[in-house]
Amino acid sequence: LLESAPRETLIALIQHQAEQIERLKAQNAALEARVEKLEAQLAKNSTNSSKPPSSDGLKKTKTKSRREKGKRQSGGQLGHKGETLKMTAMPDEVVLHEMKGCPHCQQDLSEVETDYVVKRQVFDIPTIELQVSEHQSEVKVCPCCGKRCRAPFPEGVNAPTQYGPNVLAHAAYLNAYHLIPLARVREWFADCVGQGVSEGVIKRAVDQLAEAVAPSLDVIYEGLTQSAVVHFDETGVRVDSDLAWLHVACTEHLTYYVVHSKRGDDAILDAGVLPNCHGWAVHDGYTPYIGYEMVSHALCNAHHLRELEFLVEQYEANWAKDMQKLLLDMKQSRESDTLSLAAIAQFEARYDELVNEGFNAFPIQPRPPNTKGRVAQHDATNMLIRLRKHRDAVLAFLRHPEVPFDNNLAERDLRMMKVKQKVSGCFRTWAG
Repeated sequence: LLESAPRETLIALIQHQAEQIERLKAQNAALEARVEKLEAQLAKNSTNSSKPPSSDGLKKTKTKSRREKGKRQSGGQLGHKGETLKMTAMPDEVVLHEMKGCPHCQQDLSEVETDYVVKRQVFDIPTIELQVSEHQSEVKVCPCCGKRCRAPFPEGVNAPTQYGPNVLAHAAYLNAYHLIPLARVREWFADCVGQGVSEGVIKRAVDQLAEAVAPSLDVIYEGLTQSAVVHFDETGVRVDSDLAWLHVACTEHLTYYVVHSKRGDDAILDAGVLPNCHGWAVHDGYTPYIGYEMVSHALCNAHHLRELEFLVEQYEANWAKDMQKLLLDMKQSRESDTLSLAAIAQFEARYDELVNEGFNAFPIQPRPPNTKGRVAQHDATNMLIRLRKHRDAVLAFLRHPEVPFDNNLAERDLRMMKVKQKVSGCFRTWAG
């Protein structure tokens, strides 16, 4: 049939087959890219990406420490001055144990003068018990006007029976700071004090504490806006069954939290810290942070090390492994020595070499003709673009000793709030 078919038919058939082959090639390439993307998603965990440890599931990933093994044995080192419980010169109670008879010959020693005493001190907490203070207010009839008068009670004594400020302070401290649930705080009071404080009282104590510390927020805010280096981060929280965002701005001594329904620009503006800062802003590269140009930006290299670890594991990218080592060498050099400008220039030159090496292995894909919008790039390519575009922010710690290597401070400040949510399940109200 083919031999007898017209030439035009054969040409049309060949063209049809060629088009079909090209179409199948395109479909195959798309499927391969999709499989690679899905495999990459499955391969990501808390050790090689920004995913939280809670997302690892039942099969927990073994933590891989990048800290070099120390040359010294664990424990106290030679010359280390240990600390122990020291005697106090003013004990609260002195118990004298008299030597009444000789244990060797049974001679009576009660009248013998003491040569010296050997002291031993026991540090303990006295038995905790509630002390009930009764306030009595006299009521008298005025002989002049005949009206009945009552002496005023002290401020804060408002009910026939109530808990004092120390009980409320302990209740709020255990629940709000140590994250102990209401029922267990009540149980602690019942076991240790002998009085089970109701959950309503504990909740009211926390509310009163929140009102009492509110004025300090303004001081913290002012301190952050005037600080040379401020860390920023955010994480999701559940409020009234909906997803909200907990934002933090912090330094070593100041921490400022804001809970907001949004994650990006609206929340950052409402919090007000970053828009009014003028020093260094350390963060993980979230795009809304980058938009503020009145601050100098420094990116978290702990995130970069994890993402590079993924590229090493998933794609055996040698440049990524070398980049990990380079960043850690920079960190160690910054911590141990005063880097010269020549040493910094060498580090930066090596950084640029590795970025170029990465682009050779994972080049930027061009936009196909007659198409619009962004072209999806490989995970490695996206990271390389970020490392090149934000080079100065990635290496800020190298030229500026006051800038930290990572943003772990902000992550640590968020951690306990996540623990609080894990204990409670969620925050039921915005006020809470």
